[in-house]
Amino acid sequence: MNSLIRILGYLRPHRGLVLTTLTFATLTTVFDLLPPWLIKVIIDDVIQAQRTDLLPWVLGGLVLAYGLKNTLNSLRIRFNNILEQRVIFHLRQQVFHALQRLSINFYENRSTGEIMSRVMSDTEHVERIFVDGLEGVLTASLTLVGITILLFALNWKLALLALIPIPILIVSAVTFSKKVHGYYHEIRKKSADLSAYLQDALSGIRETMGFNRHEYERARFDEKSRAVNASTLSAMLLWSVYSPGMIFVGTLGTVLVLWVSPSQVASGQLSIGELFMFVSYLALFYVPVNQIHSVNHMLQHALAASERIFDILDTAPEIVDRPGISAPEKRLEGTVTLKDVEFSYRPDVPVLHKVSLHIPSGQRVALVGPSGAGKSTLIKLAMRFYDVETGSLSLGGVDVRDLPLVFVRDQIGLVQQEPFLFNGTVRDNIAYGNSDVSQSEIEGVAMAARAHEFVAELPEKYDTWIGERGVKLSVGQKQRVAIARVLLKDPPIVIFDEATSNIDTETEVKIREALEVLTQGRTTIVIAHRLSTLQQVDRILVLNRGELVEDGRHTSLLEKEGLYRTLYEAQFTV
Repeated sequence: MNSLIRILGYLRPHRGLVLTTLTFATLTTVFDLLPPWLIKVIIDDVIQAQRTDLLPWVLGGLVLAYGLKNTLNSLRIRFNNILEQRVIFHLRQQVFHALQRLSINFYENRSTGEIMSRVMSDTEHVERIFVDGLEGVLTASLTLVGITILLFALNWKLALLALIPIPILIVSAVTFSKKVHGYYHEIRKKSADLSAYLQDALSGIRETMGFNRHEYERARFDEKSRAVNASTLSAMLLWSVYSPGMIFVGTLGTVLVLWVSPSQVASGQLSIGELFMFVSYLALFYVPVNQIHSVNHMLQHALAASERIFDILDTAPEIVDRPGISAPEKRLEGTVTLKDVEFSYRPDVPVLHKVSLHIPSGQRVALVGPSGAGKSTLIKLAMRFYDVETGSLSLGGVDVRDLPLVFVRDQIGLVQQEPFLFNGTVRDNIAYGNSDVSQSEIEGVAMAARAHEFVAELPEKYDTWIGERGVKLSVGQKQRVAIARVLLKDPPIVIFDEATSNIDTETEVKIREALEVLTQGRTTIVIAHRLSTLQQVDRILVLNRGELVEDGRHTSLLEKEGLYRTLYEAQFTV
């Protein structure tokens, strides 16, 4: 019920459209109730009273009633569609905006496909509340109220008989709702699992081809798809019993009326026309009753989807700005300082332990260490993807927690080991941080990043579409585009996750030249994988099991019999 109330709250900004839809729905219902009365006039006043002169007028009224009903209904549908699309746009917008403010931990603990399922599939199911749900309930409710009034006005005794099945229908609806809601929770979960698998399988299609695992992936897809079908069939089975059962119970009211009404006609209490009108209204009465049952079925599915959506909207980001902080008026110097920093992703598995270091502005530093030493975690802390648990991390002498998140991330340019490029053009990707830059500025940073040469050879140059994740470019080309993107950002601190282990020598030289431009006058932190490339950095910081174990230049660290020398010799031992 709370989810439904929250969903209905999205109607509040659109009161005008709601009122317009309600008005047309009311008028549609009024004209929908006229034909049975007009047919009663034909039976009693035209046929039995032999007043054939009235027939053209009554038939004209009947045609007018049908025409106005359908015209007004068309307008109701049109305004209702506008309403539901605006509401769903607002809801989908809120979900995506909520995803944009959530911390990185949210994404690292959920699959992309599962999140996409919530934004797209779950939102589409919630949309049914506004497309079929509210519209159906509104029309049905108005019809029920109008017909109930007419039934009691015509013959209150028959009306009471006709409504005898209603309590049974209400109790059955409540029982059905509780039962089917759990089924739909399971359906949404299984559907999300299928979406997550599909996204993963399509992203890894090259590996599937390379390892000839097509049959394996088909079997996995079939298994997850079958699970969705099985959970859906469970709900459908319940509906297949419930829906016909409710229709049957509803017809009992008509049977009771037809059992009692002949005696009333025989005694003159009820005319044949009035009986026809009463039975016609009674038939109309159970149409909206059955419609409400169908809406209830759909509503349970939509509510299960809405709860998954509200889970995103209600999730608070872990990394937020402290109240009252503001960005410095001047750009910070590129100094980076850590004091007794400790951090862990899980309480029982520490990643960093009492790490202290100081990187002066403009210095080039390399982070070295075995896998899992904590190198990437230090970068995440600097970017405030996570916050330190104890100790402090400062940029330009200011604790990052005392700076706005937007400001902190503006100070750092990150070039990842295999940079993420968006499914767009080369121009779009270089200008991602600032879409208002000119073509000359884009070409300028591309030249500095040694990217202009290969971009000029592409079919449409800077307007060439590079595919999902930049699949049409090599790793080296993607890195140079990423370097150009960071150059355009112009941050005081640059972080480069080295990826020279899987590129050719010529490309490596161009990347080195681009890095010389990128790092000039900037504090530079390189996560190093090829230790032979570290002769030019000012310092090498060696991490092991979350601790800083060595600090020095390449030559001095080689002279020691420490971890760096062990790692270096391991790379060159045949």
